[in-house]
Amino acid sequence: MSMQRFSRKILQPTCEVFINHKGIDTKRNIAGLLHKDLTSIGIKSFLDSKNMKPGDKLPDHIDKAIHGCKVGVTIFSPRYFDSYYCLHELALIMETKKRVIPIFFDVTPSQLMVKVDGTCSQKQLRRFKLAIEEAKNTVGLTFDSVNGDWSELLNDATEAVIMNLMEAENEQ
Repeated sequence: MSMQRFSRKILQPTCEVFINHKGIDTKRNIAGLLHKDLTSIGIKSFLDSKNMKPGDKLPDHIDKAIHGCKVGVTIFSPRYFDSYYCLHELALIMETKKRVIPIFFDVTPSQLMVKVDGTCSQKQLRRFKLAIEEAKNTVGLTFDSVNGDWSELLNDATEAVIMNLMEAENEQ
């Protein structure tokens, strides 16, 4: 492999879009479907179960993907706030000033809050609370999995990603 080709491979971001989600709630539906839809139109998206292999270190790959992406799609769901990783990813997306598309999947923005159960330091709790407040103040998509139209949600989410990617490109 030539040095130029090797350096290009290293410098290329791992993804354009990072999909932040709680797997048990969304991996087999909206997160997986959105990843498939974006990939089919040539948009590189990161979904942990699709972009990682056994032996990969979660923090290394996830943090690298977030730093390299242009847009973060955050899928808030009923069990999202049970996960330290979900909150860490959300905070990192916000701290790195990525464009964010919140999807409120079976939750409302008013339900977004950190569970204070003694597992996080005060510093982490502040970090997570700031990220959640920022997400609450960002226009997103709301979806009720019992009564909602899945194809409409997928269409709306894909269109929102495309628009935000175009706007991110224009800002650079």
